[in-house]
Amino acid sequence: MILSPETIAFLMAAALMAGCIDAMAGGGGLITLPALMAAGIPPVQAVATNKLQSCFGTFGACVAYARRGHMDLATYKGPVIAAFAGSVGGAWLVQRVDPSILAGLMPALLILIAGYFTFSPKLGEADRHARVGMAGLSGLVGMVGFYDGFFGPGAGAFYTTIFIALGGLALLRATAQTKAANLASNLAGLLTMLAGGHVIWIAGFAMAVGSIAGGQIGSHLAMRFGSRLIKPLLIVMSLALTAKMLLDPKNPIHLYLFG
Repeated sequence: MILSPETIAFLMAAALMAGCIDAMAGGGGLITLPALMAAGIPPVQAVATNKLQSCFGTFGACVAYARRGHMDLATYKGPVIAAFAGSVGGAWLVQRVDPSILAGLMPALLILIAGYFTFSPKLGEADRHARVGMAGLSGLVGMVGFYDGFFGPGAGAFYTTIFIALGGLALLRATAQTKAANLASNLAGLLTMLAGGHVIWIAGFAMAVGSIAGGQIGSHLAMRFGSRLIKPLLIVMSLALTAKMLLDPKNPIHLYLFG
């Protein structure tokens, strides 16, 4: 597929904005997936190409968080491995079945996440007591990884909620661990879809440049302002994803409400 220089510039700008938002609160796919499809790229290729560019941006954000000591891969390697394994299963399955059932469930889950962060007590900068063990945490993260490979939007918000509500991590540390899990599930989804030859390489690598830059900006903003910035963004992105899904004419909930 041949893309014009103007289209590539548009996709890079979209990836820059998405990378910045994704590093802080997740939900960057809300920007990049519609941008890819607006450029005339078919849905399956758009999903695969989005995984490619997102891997680069998420990796850059991981490095930034790790350098500042907010990421603990030694302790949380189990959830990261589970996210990878789950995403492989999800990406394999989505190439064989219709994901519309999940598309119908996601708005309700995202509203619950927005409600959790809106009405939860003030989130401190220190870790709290974990409500589940590492095995339980890994299992839940693996389920989100499966969802990320199978469908995707809002996975970052789900990861963060699990690390905070059940893993007991402070918001900034939860965001950092989310990037590690997100990188694992993005990479697994990409590798699984590569076998089908769905990636548009020129678009993916061009967007990767913007995604890396955006990820660096977003991660540094998150580390500087902490929960004052991350919490409102998580709420906004969860509600924005909900609105996008409900307005999609192909979404089962849209058909039920407006059909």
